[in-house]
Amino acid sequence: MSVQWSLYIIGLVLLNVAGALWLLWWTARRRSGQAAEAETTGHRWDGDLTELNSPLPRWWLWLFYLTVIFSAMYLVLFPGFGSFPGVLKWTQQRQHAEQVAAAERIYAAQYARYASMDLVTLSRTPEAMSTARNLFVNNCATCHGSDGRGAVGFPNLTDADWLYGSDPETIKQTIMEGRMAVMPPWGDALGAQGVEDVIAYVLSLSGEKISAELASAGAERFAMFCASCHGPDGRGNRELGAPNLTDAVWMFGKSPAAIRTTIVQGRMSQMPAHLGLLGAQKVHLMAAYVINLSSAAAKPSDEHE
Repeated sequence: MSVQWSLYIIGLVLLNVAGALWLLWWTARRRSGQAAEAETTGHRWDGDLTELNSPLPRWWLWLFYLTVIFSAMYLVLFPGFGSFPGVLKWTQQRQHAEQVAAAERIYAAQYARYASMDLVTLSRTPEAMSTARNLFVNNCATCHGSDGRGAVGFPNLTDADWLYGSDPETIKQTIMEGRMAVMPPWGDALGAQGVEDVIAYVLSLSGEKISAELASAGAERFAMFCASCHGPDGRGNRELGAPNLTDAVWMFGKSPAAIRTTIVQGRMSQMPAHLGLLGAQKVHLMAAYVINLSSAAAKPSDEHE
């Protein structure tokens, strides 16, 4: 914060405090013609219930003064007076860090016990999965959804289809180190008709009824431009994260328009690394939770993992 802005804020604060004190003094002082003690408004109910015209009780007035004193003490102890940090040097970042550290100390033994278990066993431990679900919702649900079923462009974690493999250590590596996948644009290389031919061939790979002539033309172009990543049979390559094109699972959608966009413009996907954010023990627990999600899946998905 610049000196000018700091002085501006300090001036506003002092003006507000002074204004509050002046208002209290002005409204509390006695004036000529002010109601005398026990003066009534002239209203009477039930014969003996009289409404008095009494000034504000002094104790109530002093409570207002105490609030002003409290505000002054607050501005001395905490930030709020321009760039002055306060005597206690409080910051929300430091408080958050202290609370996180305190929580880590409380749960350290629990996470250490989970870290000593193998991933498959851990994925079948209800207590651990309850804790893991909270971690998942806080750190992963933004992309994968609170139920893990993903969205367009984000993998479904509850099916049996995996871009990089489904073995426990591979899943853990994905969470820990992240992934970067790139589908280069092929629109210029293929040309407009070539793109349509490849779309037809790709749809035929996944069982769609397509003209044999179009599919045949697309097969030649696929072998030339696509097979190096997706394989000659279109079943993908887990080393590269290239998806299997022969199943019914599509991360960006299986409509001709969605496939056309993928081929012409390409795709870029990134799974950020979570080791620095979660730590090794929590990554271990999250990997077990993803295994649990996939094992508990009962229905096939239309979204690509």
